[in-house]
Amino acid sequence: MSAKYIFVTGGVVSSLGKGLAAASIGCLLEARGIRVGMMKFDPYLNVDPGTMSPFQHGEVFVTDDGAETDLDMGHYERFTHAKLSRDNNLTSGRIYEQVITKERRGDYLGKTVQVIPHVTNEIKNAMRKVAAENQVVLVEIGGTVGDIESLPFLEAIRQMRQDLGRDNTLFVHVTLVPWIAAAQELKTKPTQHSVKEMLSIGIQPDILLCRSERNLPREMRTKIAAFCNVEEAAVIAARDVANIYELPLAFAQEGVDALVLKYLRLDDGPEAELDSWKDLVHRAYHPKDEVHIGIVGKYVEYEDSYKSLKEALVHGALASNLKLRVTWIEAESLETEDGSYVQQLEGLDGILVPGGFGKRGIEGMLNGIRFARENKVPYFGICLGMQTACIEFARNVCGLKDANSGEFDPATPHRVIYKLRELTGVEEMGGTMRLGAWTCHMEPGSLAARIYGTTEISERHRHRYEFNREYEPQLSGAGLRFTGSTQEGTYVEMVELPQATHPFFIACQFHPEFKSKPLEPHPLFREFVRASYANRMQHGRALSQESFAVL
Repeated sequence: MSAKYIFVTGGVVSSLGKGLAAASIGCLLEARGIRVGMMKFDPYLNVDPGTMSPFQHGEVFVTDDGAETDLDMGHYERFTHAKLSRDNNLTSGRIYEQVITKERRGDYLGKTVQVIPHVTNEIKNAMRKVAAENQVVLVEIGGTVGDIESLPFLEAIRQMRQDLGRDNTLFVHVTLVPWIAAAQELKTKPTQHSVKEMLSIGIQPDILLCRSERNLPREMRTKIAAFCNVEEAAVIAARDVANIYELPLAFAQEGVDALVLKYLRLDDGPEAELDSWKDLVHRAYHPKDEVHIGIVGKYVEYEDSYKSLKEALVHGALASNLKLRVTWIEAESLETEDGSYVQQLEGLDGILVPGGFGKRGIEGMLNGIRFARENKVPYFGICLGMQTACIEFARNVCGLKDANSGEFDPATPHRVIYKLRELTGVEEMGGTMRLGAWTCHMEPGSLAARIYGTTEISERHRHRYEFNREYEPQLSGAGLRFTGSTQEGTYVEMVELPQATHPFFIACQFHPEFKSKPLEPHPLFREFVRASYANRMQHGRALSQESFAVL
């Protein structure tokens, strides 16, 4: 049987949570035993988000096959078990690139190449490509209805209904029902106008997910249903929740999964098995204590820059029934010569330095790492966090005062970190890094091997620089252990300090946050949080007044 499609669109304003809505629906269908696929189309002209600023676009999520994708792909992987690759996230830029390549090659046999049918056909072909082995494919259309750049994608999904019929396609529209404080009431007009905009391009939404700060009263649902031409049962109150992992439960309570099965003519089957999600949410609302983690980063002004990282820490905290409290520390703020930066780090249970690019804030990161190492505060470094850990150790333990990375100081006499050898002479920025899943071998008996419970793992990467193994004898002789590397030994993947000298100090070149799920927390994050909590207990830090607030 060919796959059925659910198209998720958004109206009124951006940032309504289409990605979380799609992921939650996928989660509910999976819980009923249905194989789901997930896909997102982004309307911007970049070929992928790899060269975009984290301040504008948030994090770049990386798949196993090395695709640099939208952060919503992270939501899809955290909420479902859908297998995602570069075929699951396409931008306008990539679609047009494919069309132009075909035109230059002569594939269109001299025809005039147009948005309809050539661009829309390319979009539809991309949707069909990911349908294999799935019963239902959820397709999210980025942007807001009414945007010029979204029109080709909306036209493509309109055609999909014509091609496949109503029993095989479903339109879910996420909209806004704002609370007007001056009038002390909710307003449905923005939703009406948004649906009207959809109707103007030939799409009648089947289900409306109405985002609101407050519950939608029955009479308001009746009004929306009447004016928007949908069943009253299909007007769903998507009220704000304090914890995103409540969403599948909230949608199940509203009957979203039952509606989807009804409209797509799928067998009801067993009720969704959501006990594990209920237990997860219960632990989120009833923590035994909290753990306080400091993240020393370059993009902390915009938390979405570290979306997967923050969620992976949440997963690690939930595994120990703890509330996560994060302090975001701008790395540049630690670049003080008088040592006053220490005030920002004192009282933290654990310190994490995440990935990033460029020279800005590096000296602050080094100060933060030195504080964690010398004061035996649990430390976890990721990507740039591993590279800076090696630089800090070289400078302050091995006495290589000018040790640095070729990225930050090309003239350094001690290039502890240098550009990946295969990238020598490559100046293009997009898609040229070491990307995707690579195997790492770990030393038996190392902290890393004990955490994973194995000596061979596969993790995802996104980096342009590597550790210079010429300095390995000097650093290892001073106490830094190189416990993970690629199979042929080319790249250093993990470093750590012996637990005899430090309770928890570990860093990795890869990005483990990309593989963490709420029900399957990543072992590195789980153990980092446990070590941080043990540090908290050792210092007898008091429970904060807000500890029992939700995550």
